Amino acid sequence: QVQLVESGGGLVQPGGSLRLSCAASGSIFNINTMGWYRQAPGKQRELVATITSGSTNYADSVKGRFTISRDNAKNTVYLQMNSLKPEDTAVYYCNVHSGTVVGYEYWGQGTQVTVSS
Repeated sequence: QVQLVESGGGLVQPGGSLRLSCAASGSIFNINTMGWYRQAPGKQRELVATITSGSTNYADSVKGRFTISRDNAKNTVYLQMNSLKPEDTAVYYCNVHSGTVVGYEYWGQGTQVTVSS
């Protein structure tokens, strides 16, 4: 069984920073893409950032403010969020794709990020 455990969410003032972490554990092998998505109230889930073998991809809304990174030895992905804005408020979900011939996709339980003064 595979588990994705997220941490690092919370309440922060506009302009502040947070760092999210997501650790994958269990029977997970050949991790390919790791990423973060978010869902604000009343909106669809949207991509925030992904990382694959060192190549990164960001939503336009977070470029220059957020940085995604990963530690392959720990099966962990991070999201450093700087210059946070109220519109970044959402539940952030970790996403992992693994496998070679057969692909698997896993989701974390979500962590709340609230940007408010």
